[in-house]
Amino acid sequence: MKNVLKVKDICKTYQAKNGEIEALKNISFEVKDGEYVSIIGPSGCGKSTLLSIIAGLENKTSGEIYIDGKIGYMLQKDNLLEWRTIYNNVLLGLEIQKNNTQENKAYVIELLKKYGLYEFKDKYPMQLSGGMRQRVALIRTLAIRPNILLLDEAFSALDYQTRLMVTEDIYKILKNENITAIMVTHDISEAISMSDRIVVLSKRPAIVKNIHEIDFEMENRTPLNCREKPKFSQYFNLMWKELEEHEEKEK
Repeated sequence: MKNVLKVKDICKTYQAKNGEIEALKNISFEVKDGEYVSIIGPSGCGKSTLLSIIAGLENKTSGEIYIDGKIGYMLQKDNLLEWRTIYNNVLLGLEIQKNNTQENKAYVIELLKKYGLYEFKDKYPMQLSGGMRQRVALIRTLAIRPNILLLDEAFSALDYQTRLMVTEDIYKILKNENITAIMVTHDISEAISMSDRIVVLSKRPAIVKNIHEIDFEMENRTPLNCREKPKFSQYFNLMWKELEEHEEKEK
């Protein structure tokens, strides 16, 4: 598989009143086509900053980023507009890009039908559950036909049970549509259950502490069935220990 994203020696330094603050230091990793990669690390280490730099929303101080394709972005909140119907919410990205063609509208209808939202297309966001709203937010992003999806703590606003079901839902959609995903999360279990690889960052200034291959050696993998495997707790303990080491050094 080819690399669709390459992050090379990314550094980020902020100017503060008391001098410079180094947030990211020589961050390098690659992401292959169709891969699901998560980024974890101690709180405040710069995970979301790194994702914003990849998305082009924030400037890097130095380093290079190579992207092969179009990027979509999902935030913590679904940011659905309450006064627009579900159908019109999904069209929003295409309208902003002035690409609201008949072909793209037909593609939106196809996505809504495919993922169980067509019958709700004339409803409003407040009439949907949290999980369904997140699915709408994903389809709004898919409507612009991205190759790569960036997820910034995209499920953290949901309660635990809804979160489990939504990760299952969204994982299946992304694999079905062959979308490459890079997810920032503070939830180790979520990262393990969804990812092909996990990038572990250190405390600030963040460096790449480790990159773990996640392989449950099974067909038809889903986030829920990964959580039931013995290897799940092995992966969890390994990464928890790495993050705990950073906390101990901080003290």
